[in-house]
Formats: sequence, structure tokens, C-alpha cells
Amino acid sequence: MHEYTSTARVWGLTCPGFPEEVSRARRWTRDILRGSPLADDAELIVSELSANAILHTASGGLGSFHLALAISPKVVALSVTDEGGMGAAPKVEQPSEDAVHGRGLGMVSVIAHRVVVHGSHSGYTVTAELFTDTQPGGRPC
Repeated sequence: MHEYTSTARVWGLTCPGFPEEVSRARRWTRDILRGSPLADDAELIVSELSANAILHTASGGLGSFHLALAISPKVVALSVTDEGGMGAAPKVEQPSEDAVHGRGLGMVSVIAHRVVVHGSHSGYTVTAELFTDTQPGGRPC
């Protein structure tokens, strides 16, 4: 293989910060991953991360959020970047049983093989990785 070629493919989409854009993000993800055994999990992860960006950051309303989807033979990586500006960095929480919010990123961390948060108050990127090789003893990357 040539040193400047890659088997990874990357797609990007920027969405306005309106609630109906979450369904657009899901549809976009599903279309790209059509036929993949990881499509359902990826769609759920993108839905949750997109909703979080709209509900909990400056991306909601007049803002926007950006999705990136990278596919390689070993991993599907889904990233959502928000416009920050609201509170602390996204993190997995252990809410009380009667709490209305706080379970989404925990759900993502259970579905994904790895979740990474990068950024600062001006914007965060949450990346969830789904490994394609999850056989016992297999190396995911």
C-alpha cells in the first residue's frame, strides 16, 4: 500500500441546532452504514450525541453541530462536535432512579467499545468507537 493512501473513509455533516435535525443525523448514519452489522448501534449513538449537543450546549437553537463518521476495516468512529458554552464537559453520570436526564452518555458508553471526549468550554467532541473485530482474543485495532 502506498504510504499516503488509507483504507479509512470519512464523511462529515453539519446540522442546524434544531430538534428535527436529530432524525436527519440518524438517517444520514443509517444510509452510510447500510448493510453493516454496526448500523443500528451507530444510529442510536449518533441520535443520543446529537440530541445532547442540541439540548445541553450552545449548538441548540441558532447554533449547529457537526457529525463525522469514519469507517475502517477495524473500527467505525462516530463523532459529534458541539459549540460548547454551557456548563462542564460531557461525562457519564449515575443519575438517581427518578432523574429525567443524565443517562444518555452512559448508554453510549455501554454500546460503544470506547468513548472519548475532547475539547474545552468553546466546544466538545464526543467520539464513540465501535470495533468490527470483537472475537475473543481478537485485537480491535
